[in-house]
Amino acid sequence: MSVTLLLGAQWGDEGKGKVLDYLIGHYKIGIVARSQGGNNAGHTVVVNNHEYDFHLLPSGMATKECVNIIGNGVVVNLDALFSEIEKNGFKFGTGEDEGDRKLFISDCAHLVLPVHIEADGFQESLLEEKALGFFGQKSEDYLQFLNFFEILGDSHEKIILFFRKLGTTKRGIGPTYSSKCFRIGVRLGDLLNDSQNFEKRYREQVKFYSKIFSNINTNVDADLQKLKEHASQIKKLGLACNTTMLLHKYRQEGRAILVEGANGTLLDIDFGTYPFVTSSNSTAGGACTGLGIPPTCITRIVGISKAYQTRVGFGPFPTELLNKDGTANKEGEKLQQIGAEFGVTTGRKRRCGWLDLVLLRYSCIINGFTSLAITKVDVLDTFEQIQVGIAYNLDGVEILHPQQQ
Repeated sequence: MSVTLLLGAQWGDEGKGKVLDYLIGHYKIGIVARSQGGNNAGHTVVVNNHEYDFHLLPSGMATKECVNIIGNGVVVNLDALFSEIEKNGFKFGTGEDEGDRKLFISDCAHLVLPVHIEADGFQESLLEEKALGFFGQKSEDYLQFLNFFEILGDSHEKIILFFRKLGTTKRGIGPTYSSKCFRIGVRLGDLLNDSQNFEKRYREQVKFYSKIFSNINTNVDADLQKLKEHASQIKKLGLACNTTMLLHKYRQEGRAILVEGANGTLLDIDFGTYPFVTSSNSTAGGACTGLGIPPTCITRIVGISKAYQTRVGFGPFPTELLNKDGTANKEGEKLQQIGAEFGVTTGRKRRCGWLDLVLLRYSCIINGFTSLAITKVDVLDTFEQIQVGIAYNLDGVEILHPQQQ
């Protein structure tokens, strides 16, 4: 029995898919499981010259022999799930024979509902309105804010950007995790086992969000009809089950399991650069709670890091390669172009900088990596000089760990 965790050590986009494909063959992995996140992160995997595009599905789907599991810690958008299955050309058996299936979904996984996606968009707009209201005039607060974020200059648009770009992909992930914490969320098992109660709870959830955002305009009846169709398909294919017990069974049989982390350590809701983080725990601890795997069963924890640093969206980035006006400098643009640094999910350009060893050490401390895989080293081949960040300087004091303030 072996359980391997594969985790991003940076802000995501580290090349986890490529390393995962290697590990599947090297360690003869039979099961690949996802423990957190949703369809807010994406990557491509190439197997036998065929390119697969993953956002919600585990990357083991690209390997025919693998059983793939979406755990209880993942938030599942059923529209996105079936769209991804169709786009990648995956086929399933009838559910009568376990060997025909490549995918199992936890019946305890919370569902990303249409109202969550709508609420996510309105939350972004609300933050923009607050920025406009707060900084409508060049008050003392405004000037102090500019002084604190000197790199933003006097651009009003960039101030608004600060409030808006918390890294959300507007996929409804944050509101779904919020509903889970409020204990008003609905799980896959609720949809499959009690449609009347599910309908009641969904209508209550729409009412809840309508009190926060008065312009919520989702078509509840159409939403419910679509969800019922998805439920019928899931039942037909036999995709839903108690994945905690399934993983326990596989461990008892001595099968090799690989847990695929989404996002990255520095986006973790607790340990990341808050508030510019994701809505789940993307560190080693999240892998245990998101699947029901005991920590004592984990045999290796592999951290993935690029040979340089990238980030999508707003947030602190100490080693970012910038001009004085806040735009990417020549070296930053070179990294972006040679490394093809564009987000799979959003298509946004990634910010680029030198490898930050302070943050990498921090990731190692939090996760207890037993090994590190460094990707995209070849991107640096054409640079005459390669730099790395080794410490921070705060008021003349050397700092060897990230500051929370």
